[in-house]
Amino acid sequence: MAISGTGNLHRALSGCRCSRSAMVWSLAGLLLLLQLYSLASRRNVVRGDIQLHVSRHPLVRELEQVEEENIQVPPPKKKKSPHAAKRRRKRSANLIDEFLDENSQIRHVFFPDMKSAVDPVKGVENGSHHYYPGKIWLDTEGNPIQAHGGGMLYDERSNTYYWYGEYKDGPTYRAHKRGAARVDVIGVGCYSSKDLWTWKNQGIVLAAEQTNETHDLHKSNVLERPKVVFNAKTGKYVMWMHIDDANYTKASVGIAISDYPTGPFEYLRSQRPHGFDSRDMTIFKDDDGVVYLIYSSQDNSELHIGPLTDDYLDVQPDMRRILIGQHREAPALFKYQGTYYMVTSGCTGWAPNEALAHAAESIMGPWETMGNPCIGGNKMFRLATFFAQSTFVVPLPGIPGSYIFMADRWNPAELRNSRYVWLPLIVGGPPDRPLEYNFGFPPWPRVSIYWHKKWRLPPSWKVSK
Repeated sequence: MAISGTGNLHRALSGCRCSRSAMVWSLAGLLLLLQLYSLASRRNVVRGDIQLHVSRHPLVRELEQVEEENIQVPPPKKKKSPHAAKRRRKRSANLIDEFLDENSQIRHVFFPDMKSAVDPVKGVENGSHHYYPGKIWLDTEGNPIQAHGGGMLYDERSNTYYWYGEYKDGPTYRAHKRGAARVDVIGVGCYSSKDLWTWKNQGIVLAAEQTNETHDLHKSNVLERPKVVFNAKTGKYVMWMHIDDANYTKASVGIAISDYPTGPFEYLRSQRPHGFDSRDMTIFKDDDGVVYLIYSSQDNSELHIGPLTDDYLDVQPDMRRILIGQHREAPALFKYQGTYYMVTSGCTGWAPNEALAHAAESIMGPWETMGNPCIGGNKMFRLATFFAQSTFVVPLPGIPGSYIFMADRWNPAELRNSRYVWLPLIVGGPPDRPLEYNFGFPPWPRVSIYWHKKWRLPPSWKVSK
């Protein structure tokens, strides 16, 4: 009886375990179906949103048309030196090699000469407000714009855009044999515009120090990627920038303030935020007025992000490490429908590389990588971010999900002749790849940067008043 009772007990327990296992698998299947239904619903919402977006703004459809490039690598030049003739290339040249070669036969493709410069004065007369990525861009005085590694401020008090950037109108040289190409610090240039196309030079709003070699802004040092925000509580315009020495060992941020968007800015100090090295950086102002600092750290192996104090003059202790081990720099952030997006570049010095788009539900993370946002050109154009590097993303009020992607096409042979690559960036449509670390596709739409040799904003678009 005891044996028989034990057998019945085992059978009962075994049946219970089977029932429990079946319940678990049924629950898992139900959750899977709910997840798939949720993703499908979200995708339908995304599709509906982009369809509505296109119907309201026909130009968006025009900007989403893929524009291809068919640039061929020219045959190698004949070598006159017998020693040179004996050398064989380890690999065939590609477009990036041609881009970096200042003697390339196709250099004019990447750096068109002054004859094709974009002149806003003539453009206004002709009724044209087209952007020409990579061409020389003139200000209203007929001089090439000097605002590299720049950022944009929309000043609501004057309904004016202010473009700040590195003023590099000086000779390019190397501080030492293995040093990076550089231009002595001249200062931060500022340009103003009502239409994001016609730019008036407001002068150098933060000037270099000429004599005091111990000063952060001494001309022998490095000042890069200046960004400006307005603090409504203090009434001050606050500038953050990357401050370094010629060997890039100082790795700090600098802070300056002004009563006016056109300066002059008073330099306050430099510091290592949160006690870490900081190189490529940007700042982002959220809808609630909180400003965040985002910077490459740990020898560019990761990004750090954290809020600033209420006066925007220092960092708060709270900080998150993101994109750890991914070696990303040149962050450019923006926000759409409650989701935070960021475009970054790889770390290859002045050479172009592949951009990546990232997204997060909270600005402090976790951040997910969405993939290369570039569309059009050709494969090498996309892998080289159209031979440019991200610096800022400008929202276009009145055109939901549409932005201007600001990038720099660096010219290490002559940095003053670096170019601007502004292209339409559109958020919309279902994502085309799953997340790296989570199950399934993301709930947010994809980010797309479209290549165009020539494009324009909608004629009806105007600065908000």
